[in-house]
Amino acid sequence: MRMLARLLLAFAAFAAAPVQAGQSGRVVIVEEWVEEDGAARLVSGPLALAERAAIAAYGPFRVLDAHRAALVGQTDSASPARFSAMLRDFPALDTLELVECPGTLDDAANLRLGRMIRAAGLATSVPDGGSVRSGGVELFLAGSRREAADGAEFAVHAWEDEDGVQAGDYAADAPENARYLAYYREMGMSAAQARAFYAMTNSAPFESALWLTGAEMRRWVDAARPGEETRLAYLDLDGLLN
Repeated sequence: MRMLARLLLAFAAFAAAPVQAGQSGRVVIVEEWVEEDGAARLVSGPLALAERAAIAAYGPFRVLDAHRAALVGQTDSASPARFSAMLRDFPALDTLELVECPGTLDDAANLRLGRMIRAAGLATSVPDGGSVRSGGVELFLAGSRREAADGAEFAVHAWEDEDGVQAGDYAADAPENARYLAYYREMGMSAAQARAFYAMTNSAPFESALWLTGAEMRRWVDAARPGEETRLAYLDLDGLLN
């Protein structure tokens, strides 16, 4: 069992069924400490979005128009199914805007969701003022095209299991670490890039966070483009960690 800061989202317009056209809802966040089974990562932070119009909603996903959807809130075990339902109903979607993404309550489901985003060919975009934290970063990486405004913010930190053991306490090639490296490889990173990115995310302990600007995250994303592996050598990792 893991102790985690769980954000309970009260979505008046976010019922299990899609929201009717023209409706919008205010996101209300209440923080409390609860125990949850399974891996999870979540960082609390300032709410970047108070209200946004939507033509339909599926859990934390809001459909903005025929081509754009937004993610507002943490993901959980139900998120892959909700994402699938959204694509079924809006097959022309091509962009997922990550607006206020505090993390995930289920790491395994979150990685599955990331693979679904990549398979669907959706671009991911973090607008000015957008906030992507913890497990939300994996979803940003899933985009077929990834954009981050200068005014966007990102936060990363190490994961921790139910026994309080963090990534660095396992062997580098342990399954607990290998699943993240495999995911980054699937998202287009070379083996070296995946290791460097994973080391960066784990440089901050579970109880803390390393904050990056949109420009800093773009440097990692740009370095992972095919044929540009050498650019990773120019990333000032020491500068980010100090």
